[in-house]
Amino acid sequence: MNRKLINIARNLRRKSTDTERFLWRHIKAKQLEGLKFRRQQPIGNYIVDFVCFEKRVIIEIDGGQHTSDAEKKKDFIRDKWFEEQGYKVLRFWNNEVLTNMNGVLEVVRDTCI
Repeated sequence: MNRKLINIARNLRRKSTDTERFLWRHIKAKQLEGLKFRRQQPIGNYIVDFVCFEKRVIIEIDGGQHTSDAEKKKDFIRDKWFEEQGYKVLRFWNNEVLTNMNGVLEVVRDTCI
């Protein structure tokens, strides 16, 4: 595994956003249907916000920086690569996580079960 990506992922775990920490409180330690999630995990040349390797589900939390055309294109390419590797990518906006956690968890649960 790429040592540089591992170091970046460790740094991202230490500097998680408020929204990432909020979601993590609900999915860590197998709280959601006994599923094990990892956070800020390198996969290929990317680092994902959260992943359940057992179910091959990736959760990405997007902020305003993902609204530009350039970022949308990068996200599309990235998601396509993950799907080619057999992963399902779930994307949620920050405000969605903060204001509708039950709905977010329901989508994750439905995707994984």
